This record gives sequence, C-alpha cells and structure tokens, in this order.
Amino acid sequence: MNPKQKKVVVIGAGLGGISAAISLRAKGYEVEVFEKNPQIGGKLNVREIDGFSFDLGPSIFTLPQIFRELFTRAGREMDDYVTLQRVTPQWRNFFEDGLVLDLFEEMDLMKAELAKLPGDHATNWREFQDFLDYGRRQYKLVESGYFAKGLDTTWQMIRHYGFFGLYRGMDWKDRMDGGIARRIRSEPMRRIFEYFIKYVGSSALDSPGYMNLMPIIQFDYGLWYVKDGMYGLATGLGRLAEEMGIRVRTSCGVAKIRTTGKKVSGVMLEDGTEVMADYVVSNREVIPAYRDLLDDEVSAKKMERFRPACSGLVVHLGVEGNYPQLAHHNFFYSKNQKKHFDTVFREGKLPDDPTIYLVAPTRTDPGKAPAGHDNLKILPHIPPIDPENPPTTEDYLALRERVLEKLERMGLQDLRKRTVVEDTLTPVDIERMYGSNRGSIYGVVTDWKLNRGFKAPKRSDRYRNLYFTGGSVNPGGGMPMVVLSGMKAADQLAAEPG
Repeated sequence: MNPKQKKVVVIGAGLGGISAAISLRAKGYEVEVFEKNPQIGGKLNVREIDGFSFDLGPSIFTLPQIFRELFTRAGREMDDYVTLQRVTPQWRNFFEDGLVLDLFEEMDLMKAELAKLPGDHATNWREFQDFLDYGRRQYKLVESGYFAKGLDTTWQMIRHYGFFGLYRGMDWKDRMDGGIARRIRSEPMRRIFEYFIKYVGSSALDSPGYMNLMPIIQFDYGLWYVKDGMYGLATGLGRLAEEMGIRVRTSCGVAKIRTTGKKVSGVMLEDGTEVMADYVVSNREVIPAYRDLLDDEVSAKKMERFRPACSGLVVHLGVEGNYPQLAHHNFFYSKNQKKHFDTVFREGKLPDDPTIYLVAPTRTDPGKAPAGHDNLKILPHIPPIDPENPPTTEDYLALRERVLEKLERMGLQDLRKRTVVEDTLTPVDIERMYGSNRGSIYGVVTDWKLNRGFKAPKRSDRYRNLYFTGGSVNPGGGMPMVVLSGMKAADQLAAEPG
C-alpha cells in the first residue's frame, strides 16, 4: 500500500509525538494526534500567574541540529518558526564553601574561570581539556550509531560497532563518576561533571561511563533559550503541524488501544469514540501504555528493568526585587553529592541536602516577570512515587522548606519573605498531568545494572504495528533525544515491509 493510503494515530502531543507525526506526514501518511491536555507540548508547558510566566518543564535547549533536522524533513527552516538565543555563562555553580564557578562555551573564558579552583591552574586546565576530549570520543561513537541509526538493543549495537569496537572505544567499564574521577582531581569540577546527568534524571554512580558525553552537548554545540519562552518551541511545532495538514485534537484523551491478535487496530477515546488506524504511535510512556491503555500486565511486567527516572519537586517563585548573583542557569551543590545520589536513586528517599537546579530566565528574557520582580524555578531531584510507601504532602512541604532554607543560607537572602507568587508541582501532579510512570520527569533511568543504559525499544515486541516515542524509549529523556525518538520511530515504521 502507498503511505498515502495508510493512517497513523499518535497518542499524545508531547515533543516525541509531534516529532513522529511531522516525520510520518512528511513521508505521506495520514496522521491524527490525540492529546488529553488542552495544549500541545507535553511536559514542555507554561503557566501564567499575575504577570509571571513560568516554564513548567524543560528550561534548557541543546543540540539544535536535531530540531533543525525535523523541520528539514518537512521542507521547512526552523528559524522561520523558532528563534534561539545563546545563553552565557551556561551554568553558574555555587558551593557551600563560597566558591562560585561559571561554565563557558568560550574556552578563553573557561580557562580564566578555572583560576578560581584550588591547586595548579595549568594542571586544572589540562585535565579539563583532556576530559572534554574523552567526552568527545564518547559522543562521536554514540552519535554515529545509537543516535543516527536509532539502535535499540545491545545486539544492534554490536552489529553496528563490532564487538571489539564497541567495548574498546565506548566507556562501558567505568560508571560515570569513575570516568570523571580518573581524569579530574578537582573536587568541585568532579561534582559539576557528575551533575550533567541531570539531563536524563539519573545517577552518576549508576550510569555507564559513556554518559560523560553529556558535557559535549553544551561545550561543543552551545546552550540556548527559545525567545519569549521555552514554550515557543511547542508553538512553532504546532504551527508546522497545522500547515502540513496534521489534525491535532486537544482535550481529547485516549482511553484504550484496540487490538486484534498481534496487531493494534486503533484507539478508543475517553468519550467512547472508536478511531481505526493502520498504525498507532504512543507518546505515552511504555509501562503505563501497556498497563493502562492495553490492559497488558504481562508486557508491563517484562518492562520492569526500564525503571522510571527521577522526579522533582518543582517550585516556581515570583519574588520582589532581583538576585544579581544569579545567572540564567544555576546549581547549588550538596555537601555530599554521593549521599544525595544514594538517597534519591538507591534508597528512594527524599534527600536531606539535595543539589538544587535554579533557573532565573529573566537574565535572558526580562518579560518573564513584571518590572522590579524576578522569576525563579527551583528543582531538586527526588525519587519517583513509591506506590507501596508514597511520600505525604507534609513530606514534600518539609523538603520545600529545606530547599528554601538552603538557598537563603547560600546567598538568596529573605527569599521566602520576598515571594509574592508561588506554584509548586509534586510527582503526584506530574503523574496526573502527563500520565508519566510514577511521576517521572525524564522517562526511564539510565542504569548500567538494570538496563545497560538502554531505554525500551521504539517498536513493540508484542504488537507489530505499535510504536513508542518519548523519554521511556531509546535514546531517552531530554528535549533533543525525545524529538530524535519520534523521528527514528517514524523511520522504523516506514521501513517495515507491507
């Protein structure tokens, strides 16, 4: 059959679903997208409160070449839909001993910044450069196959790279923190490089060493902001989808995926309407999709190694005045980062002293807050919901207090007194809003012992015309990887015989 005679239903208008829809429409398929929320974008979301505009989800834009490829597939130029602004410094890092260290894409500025570190400056600079060279080798290997070819399994990796090429070139033998410790002696720099794993909501103690490719996405390809707010990316993609004739139905949730034998036949909407399709692409995470949309506990159980990545306590504050010491992106480090990783990822408990990510977008976009005010997004990583022993509302409120006390202690004086607007999301809210597995923000955890760092395959091994996109499938979480998953799922679907 010609693709123009085939229909694809996409469940969810998050970035993975929209990416798959655009890619499939560009290949000639009829595509219809069903989204339960009143807007597209999934976790890429925005909330307006009293003149403050809060980006509820992703706040960092990286690897613009991946997004450009999606627009190119549709015969368009991304710059006609989305305007990017380079952010510098990329991160500002705060430590309890008073050290403040910026990360710069510009290597002359970065070299000067490293003079703040204890020890010999020449040694710190050489180790920094050597570490980035090691990260570039990891990035080049991973990008050439896992990203570019959409590889899904260990055997596909071995076939592509060769057994010896894979295990000699890619850093499988170390964990991420070990790969850092063997190359960097500076304790502050070790903690900074370990926390690049924030992009995929995992632990540097458990992630494979090749994940040290993460700093390369910033240092070599830049760190960006979408003009007028991160939700502008969703707006641009929505306009492109409309121009391509993709029907996107918002406030229209899917209740069930219909099956016939080893195939899916369409979906049933929450209002009872049946929609037939030749293929279904689910932007709902893999385990919740099997469990809730397919009533398939057996398949959901088989996927247990794809455990949810961490969640977060997301606190949005509108505050009077301004904190001039903040950059656009800021990190306030735990005194004992190993304990923080252990507490969140191995013990599954709320941390006593978390490393905190804080975004102050008005450094780049003053319009995100009323004049004379600041807009702050505060995010400590915390475990996904434990269904056997879930934290209480009081537990989350106590963590909020610990976080705000820490920020005040580390320089944000009178933060609570100066707050005029507050909006908080817990894992319970995140699960309710997006249907994510136990309130995870980043899809599936990257863990060597559990899953060798892999996520779930993009094609179902039970229903041959069912595909998945998003952070729970390869290549994983984060905006560029989710968009890439949608493109590669579309490529797999189009390559299937018949």
